[in-house]
Amino acid sequence: MTKSVFNIGPYQLPNNLFLAPMAGVTDRPFRQLCRRLGAGMAVSEMITANKLLWASKKSLLRANHDGEPEPRSVQIAGTDPYMMAKAAQHNVEQGAHIIDINMGCPAKKVCNVMAGSALLQNEKLVAQILESVVKAVDVPVTLKIRTGWDPQNRNGVNIARIAESSGIQALAVHGRTRACAYKGEAEFDTIAEIKTAIAIPVIANGDITTPEKAKQILEYTHADGIMIGRAAQGNPWIFKQIQHYLDYNQCLAPPCLSEVRQTLLEHLTTLYAFYGEYTGVRMARKHIAWYSKGLRNGNPFRQQMNTFDTAQQQLEFTEQFFAQLQQQDTLAA
Repeated sequence: MTKSVFNIGPYQLPNNLFLAPMAGVTDRPFRQLCRRLGAGMAVSEMITANKLLWASKKSLLRANHDGEPEPRSVQIAGTDPYMMAKAAQHNVEQGAHIIDINMGCPAKKVCNVMAGSALLQNEKLVAQILESVVKAVDVPVTLKIRTGWDPQNRNGVNIARIAESSGIQALAVHGRTRACAYKGEAEFDTIAEIKTAIAIPVIANGDITTPEKAKQILEYTHADGIMIGRAAQGNPWIFKQIQHYLDYNQCLAPPCLSEVRQTLLEHLTTLYAFYGEYTGVRMARKHIAWYSKGLRNGNPFRQQMNTFDTAQQQLEFTEQFFAQLQQQDTLAA
């Protein structure tokens, strides 16, 4: 059995499997669901260091951790060391147990203001931000990066060394550069190099879509943990499946139809409660699309779902859809 306990500062996580922070996806309902289904840690959506936006509805929802298990990790993004330090202090006051710094986001609107992975071009500024945040708070600070700015400038090892010397306590690395965005395949050679260059825990991220791939990447890079992003969309069971494979070298059976139905209905209900019906219904559409991918008649189901404006319509049609699938399975048996 694989020993997979992971420590960040004083916190011992139940395993070394992380849900990656994803804007518009890893809200509190999804984080809680993934934690329940096997993720050892779920990092919040990115919160800006711009103080003027902290009171916005979006930022307040992103900072809402009510009922989440400890430790709660909040990701912050920005370019000014002082503002980042203040953002870290603010989020610790709001209940964050760990501060995570975003230097990995490739989105244009983030990089255009030189935040996210755009910072990797300026190693001096990276050091200033990391040192400023670490000094500002008494909680562990972690960092998410990419392997570099572009394939010709993979400076991930340099950034990792800066992070370690700045007091960062764990480093997550996505195996692509900023210029690669999400195109092509992630590469793990740089992550393996980073792991040999520093002593702090390293978490491998990028294209880890199956339990087999997770084990392969852990063995190849010698990383201390795995971070799952897009592969968890519509498949929160992936954490449980990976843990089972790491422990027993056997694939866990995929969830049965009734479990998918029950989990989806519970997820929808928590989205409506968290956002209110109007926004909850609209946030639910993408999750419904992800859950139904690969299911029989999933395409017409998704199309119909996108026409509904009320929670009751979504819930009733979901019940109806899964009842039909189960009836078809019964007749075919």
